[in-house]
This record gives sequence, structure tokens and C-alpha cells, in this order.
Amino acid sequence: MEKAKISVIQLFALMFMFELGTALVVSYGTNAGKDAWLSILLAMCGGIVLFYIFYFLFRQYPNLLFTGYIREIFGKYIGWIVGLLYCLHFLYICGRNVRELGDLLVSSTLSETPLLAINLTLVLMMCYVIHLGIEVVGRTAEVFIVVLFLLGAAGNFFVLVSGDVDFHQIRPFLEHGWKPIFTTAFPHLLIFPFGEMIAFTMLLPYLNRPQLAKRVWLGAVISSGLILSWMFLLNTSVLGIDVMQRAVFPTLTAVGKVNLFDFIERLDAIVVFTLLITVFFKASIYLYAAVVGITDLFKLNNYRKILFPIGTIVIFLSLAMASSFTEQGEEGFLNHYLSIAQLIVIPLLMLIVSIIRNRFKKKMN
Repeated sequence: MEKAKISVIQLFALMFMFELGTALVVSYGTNAGKDAWLSILLAMCGGIVLFYIFYFLFRQYPNLLFTGYIREIFGKYIGWIVGLLYCLHFLYICGRNVRELGDLLVSSTLSETPLLAINLTLVLMMCYVIHLGIEVVGRTAEVFIVVLFLLGAAGNFFVLVSGDVDFHQIRPFLEHGWKPIFTTAFPHLLIFPFGEMIAFTMLLPYLNRPQLAKRVWLGAVISSGLILSWMFLLNTSVLGIDVMQRAVFPTLTAVGKVNLFDFIERLDAIVVFTLLITVFFKASIYLYAAVVGITDLFKLNNYRKILFPIGTIVIFLSLAMASSFTEQGEEGFLNHYLSIAQLIVIPLLMLIVSIIRNRFKKKMN
């Protein structure tokens, strides 16, 4: 493990921006129609349940990374294989996030720029910051979360006063009953983004006040869930559910409609900057989790030795996983069940095994 510590505020900033990630901008939860905001809130409640699973395991092994205590629970060999699968999963999702940001930039502001140039620049910045250490990543997040709040406040204000908002478009509530709300929330919205917080099991040992991990994690999950639910309500009020379901980047479309006094317009740059910040930190956390996990599994002395080679793999993945954003969405669907296994089933199984083992030890003593 790296000899570093991050503060409570830094961890909250990282978690908060990680949760928002691409979910702020992409079409999110629209299978539930106008009631997707409610699906997001239900998924948030499921994310709180997942947190208690992760937190219980962390409290059992407070000084170990996730790849460390997965071997303690499942055994040396099976745990090593499962830990490696998690590291590969982190790398894959990192590549997906880099690709999604690249697609947004190409489609909105940098249409003449090759996707390779955008992805290469982003990954090199990520590698540089991670190379400086997790403390630097945390301090950087502490600064940029303020910028994110300012951008979010400005974007919401201009949309609300633009005259494009019609809250009647989110009615009627429960138009199709509870079934689509539950089927959208579980497991799809539970996995993305709330289940993805499993990546922070690779960072919790660095927290300087581990007794506050519960408050930080819950605070990040609840605040980000409320914001995602509100953003769906706001976008639907501006665009209508039909446009929401067809739009690739509905938040970009909604903010792009703002035109105040024929002077304040083209505010889609706010969305681009917001996504640039959130995706940078989300992809950085995934890359860091993968790198330190591999370092732990292979018993390497320093994660920095493999950082740039693995960063090269991320660049390749971001370019090779799909030929278009639509195809990438289809690829994500193919990995849906694998994500369920890694983000829900295996942690639950670890919890059960850990509880049984603890009770067995108590009886033996």
C-alpha cells in the first residue's frame, strides 16, 4: 500500500464527483418514463444497503485493500483470481468513461479533433496526477468540487429562469404503475452509479479518520442521488419525456436551449466542463483502484512502475471497445450480468462467508 492519507473532505469530494460521473449527462433511467426520478431515489436506497455490506467488510479488515481481504475471505488462490477480475473490471469501466467523455467532446465542441487525441490527453493527465499520489488526487478534488458546485448552480439558475421549464411535463406520477420504476431501479440504476462505489474499497484504508467513513460514504450517496433525481426532473421539464428518451446527452440538449435576451446562450460549455471534471476524477479513481489492486496481487514494490503501461491499455480500450456511442451502449448491456455478479452478488457472498467464519471462530474460542 502507498504510504499516504486523505482527509474526510477529500474523500467526500472524490465520492461525490465519482457518483455523478457520466450519469449527469447521459440518458439515465428513461426506461421508467416520467417516473425515472423515483427510480433513481429507490436505487439510491439500494446503494445505501450496498454501502453497509462494503462497510462491514472494511471494518473487519481496516488495514487491507479490497484485493487483500477478498483473499482472506475466499482463500489465497480463489481470492487472487476474483481480485484480478475486479481489477480488470475497474480498467474496463475506466476505458468506458474515457470514451464517453471523448464522444461528448467530439459531438459538441471539438468536432474536428480526433478521438485519439482527446482520450490520450485525458489519460496522460490522469496518470500524471495518480503518479503524484492519492494525496494529490484528493487535494485536487477538494479544489474542483467548488468549481463543480459553481458550474452546477449557474447551469440550474439559467435553465430555471430561461422560460423553457414546464413542470407539467413530469406529470402524471406513476403513469405506468410501480413495475417499470422497480425494474429500472433494480438492478440497472443500482449498478450504475451506486454499485460502482465498490472502487472506494481500494481507498478507504488511506482515510486519516476511518471512524468517519460511514458518514462520508452515506453523505456522498444521498447527496449525489438527490442531484441525479433533480436533474432528471429538470431535463424532463425542459425537453419532455419523448425527447429525453431519444437524446444521447439530454442535459447538454436542455442547457443548450437557454437563450436569455439573445445574449446569454450557448451554455452547453457548462455541461462540457462539468462532465470533464466528474469523468476525470471517476476515471482516475478506477485507474488508481486497478493499479494498486494489481500491485497488491502481484506483490510489486511500487504501483508507479506499472501506471503508464496500464494507462496505455486504458487508451486502447477506450478506442477499441466500440465504433460509436450507440454501439458502446449495446456493449454495456452485454456486460450487464457480469456487473451484477461483481457489484452485488460477490460482495453479498463475501459478507455471508465473513459472518459465518466469525461465528465459527467465536464458538471455537
